[in-house]
Amino acid sequence: MKLHTHGSHTTPNQSRAFVTRQFPVAPFKAWRRVAPAPNIMTGTVGPKAPRRPSRCHIQSMNVEVFRNPDSSRLVPSLSQPQSFYPLASRGFTLHTTPAALNLDHLNTVFVAVGFPKRDPAKIRTALDHTDAVLWVEHTKSSGKPVAFARATGDGVFNAIIWDVVVDPSFQGIGLGKAVMERLVAVLLERGIVNIALYAEPRVVGFYRPLGFAADPGGIRGMVYSRKQQKKR
Repeated sequence: MKLHTHGSHTTPNQSRAFVTRQFPVAPFKAWRRVAPAPNIMTGTVGPKAPRRPSRCHIQSMNVEVFRNPDSSRLVPSLSQPQSFYPLASRGFTLHTTPAALNLDHLNTVFVAVGFPKRDPAKIRTALDHTDAVLWVEHTKSSGKPVAFARATGDGVFNAIIWDVVVDPSFQGIGLGKAVMERLVAVLLERGIVNIALYAEPRVVGFYRPLGFAADPGGIRGMVYSRKQQKKR
């Protein structure tokens, strides 16, 4: 399951959550408009800044969706999302550090959901540069992830969610939802409200109940291409 919508307006007390992800299909970017928006450089609330996000060296993308940090769907407990309670009773454990993560098995999950196989050394480097990571293991799969997601960013204003995957053998029981809820909660706990991800159109509906929304308002994400640069 590769996890990665219609714009709406919220109350003046809500701020825009800027939320992102990689996929090789036709790009279509989504936005949520809320007001007033925090200044992304200072964190202060003021006049809405121009909606001109800059994205560089993104390998590929589909739909960019945004989360409203004041959404009522935010879980009250940052240590354990409500959706994870029944899963914990079934032998699943939620981890917030990659220390015991089996990278070879993570690669297996990536391939199983359609991601390209990655060099384990490069995965480790990516994790070293990751600001937040969430993964789930089952009691019968020591160190082997059955669900995974991570976020990168500047550590203050912006974060991008990547690599949201669930082992096909464990899909449909709420693992993806639990991982996403906890990951967003971790970022919000750190004061990061601009959270972004890219999604394939077929899985955009997965994010809507979690507080994400897409707005085809004419703003498009852009992917760097050397071939495109040569056309100029």
